[in-house]
Amino acid sequence: MSGRFAPRPRVTPVTVRGGHVPVPRPQVRDLERDPALELDLGLTLGPLRRGPGDPTFRTTADGSVWRVSRTPAGAGTLRVRIRGGAVSAEAWGPGGPWLLDGLPALLGAEDDPAAFVPRHRLLAVTHRARRGLRLTRTGLVMESLIPSILEQKVTTDEAYRAWRLLVRKYGEPAPGPAPEGMYAMPDARTWAMIPSWEWHRANVDGKRSAAVVRAARVAHRMEEAARMAPAEARRRLELIPGIGPWTSAETIQRSNGAPDEVTTGDLHLPGIVGWALAGDRTADDAAMLELLAPYEGQRHRAARLILLSGRVPPRRAPRLAPNDIAAL
Repeated sequence: MSGRFAPRPRVTPVTVRGGHVPVPRPQVRDLERDPALELDLGLTLGPLRRGPGDPTFRTTADGSVWRVSRTPAGAGTLRVRIRGGAVSAEAWGPGGPWLLDGLPALLGAEDDPAAFVPRHRLLAVTHRARRGLRLTRTGLVMESLIPSILEQKVTTDEAYRAWRLLVRKYGEPAPGPAPEGMYAMPDARTWAMIPSWEWHRANVDGKRSAAVVRAARVAHRMEEAARMAPAEARRRLELIPGIGPWTSAETIQRSNGAPDEVTTGDLHLPGIVGWALAGDRTADDAAMLELLAPYEGQRHRAARLILLSGRVPPRRAPRLAPNDIAAL
């Protein structure tokens, strides 16, 4: 285990009863945190949230981050919060132990922010201001791959809506005392069996739904990519028709905690990077990669810091209108 986090003795909690319904007993793990290392849960885990109504992700008023995941052992709910000098986590469900075992990697214990050397003033300032940013590694491919497929070539609002509808309809309620409305995403077999009219109701066209189904049918092969080197992992994912460089990068950034896997093929990112680093809002992928070349090995982190800097080109065109596949 990384020196950034060290396990504390496991605490046996007391079962709490609310009304007449017993609250399931959680499994608990506390991790001592190096006081010299800042950790911002929102920045670190934020990329796992798919829109404000994501049924698998919630942040509550007490600062806790709740996640519901489909692990190799089944569905699990994880609650993470920072208390004093420690990270405290509780987990419920058959996937709970798996989630607790992966907690250090989830919180960036395998990430090395010191490897990033700013070459631009904007990135130096943002890097200092966002010292709590760590690149998460979930170790789970399908939970990032499927929403990334849904986000292909549509507005984020459309993709988030489809994710919400499908997870709530075909997933299962979160184990344990999770906030109301939280669900574990469907298992691979269920994704593969969703009928065409339900994809249509979620406004997911045939190309995207077919890509999800193909991936679901070989989900075990997809999940193996979490243990591969990022470049090899991306090649594995891109064997599936309908999964290209954009989708594989968006997935492996999250599942593998890959600091160099920059997203290409994005409608907005090249222009944002070009504007931030060179004042060029017309930059394409090639120009973006050239600008990010000094950050080889850390290009994804550099792109994240640019997005966090808030320096984006002024909008000239109206937002894209949502697609309506019923009209096609």
